[in-house]
Amino acid sequence: MPEQLLFAMEVTLNGLMAGVLYALVALGFVLIFKASGIFNYAQGVMALFAALTLVGIMEGQVPFSHLINAIFGTEIHHFGWHVPALLAIILTIGVMVVFAWAVQRFIFRHLVNQEPIILFMATIGLAFFLEGVGDLMWGADIKKLDVGLPQGINDWIDITTFEAFGYGFFIDNLDISATIVAIILVAALITFSQYTKQGRALRAVADDHQAALSVGISLNYIWILVWSIAGFVALVAGIMWGAKSGVQFSLSLIALKALPVLMLGGFTSIPGAIVGGLIIGVGEKLFEFLIGPMVGGATENWFAYVLALVFLVFRPQGLFGEKIIERV
Repeated sequence: MPEQLLFAMEVTLNGLMAGVLYALVALGFVLIFKASGIFNYAQGVMALFAALTLVGIMEGQVPFSHLINAIFGTEIHHFGWHVPALLAIILTIGVMVVFAWAVQRFIFRHLVNQEPIILFMATIGLAFFLEGVGDLMWGADIKKLDVGLPQGINDWIDITTFEAFGYGFFIDNLDISATIVAIILVAALITFSQYTKQGRALRAVADDHQAALSVGISLNYIWILVWSIAGFVALVAGIMWGAKSGVQFSLSLIALKALPVLMLGGFTSIPGAIVGGLIIGVGEKLFEFLIGPMVGGATENWFAYVLALVFLVFRPQGLFGEKIIERV
């Protein structure tokens, strides 16, 4: 086979892996929007906060240590112990559940029946508040995140390269791990949604809030549940992105990459988030490979948004989104 075609196949494969990482972030948006109609601008910051909290717990860092030291003139930064990755992940999930309860109790409980733009503005405020709290709690320096995922050649097994048609394909081990985790996560979410009592209640709330209330479903409970699940999804995305490039405050910007994914797949579809992520991942890699050299490169920065704009013009609800018809 021609070498250019084989290289295009490698680019496509790496695009699929990148698309999985985009889809992980988009999943959190879909879950919250589907259940409550809220576009959660804070989803990217939730991934950042979850990753910061995980690293802080693993390293035994004292929360708010910089603030405490500034007030009391001390030099306390660590408790002197390290927490195993699995236990730290469980504790971080607990923190995200408490966060979900606090968001519902102190913010959205008081904004029931408000206009969508008001709820959206509330999530913008929440994003900046959470980013500030993360800075105060854990500091602003770049942190290394290592939970045992393979990140280079021969970490567990040499799966970074393989040969086909006499050509060596190169794939990041971490991308393969992210793909496996994403498949498991999506399967778990679909199973939860279809076959559990809480999942059916969540779908009922998503379809009709008033009808769900009339059969005894607690909206407060469902919204805490969905924000908790979105927090868990944010933690998974934070682990993958943090392990790939370090836990830093620019991690919150991954939410911007999820926007075109949502526009392609639809704001209310879990499979749509996955398919949209894969389309964006493959599309931007192939476009950079085929067209990038002709236009000076750097097309990955804008290709996804142009593609999303085209979808908005011809299919505004996305590939799997529901077409909303309002009768007047």
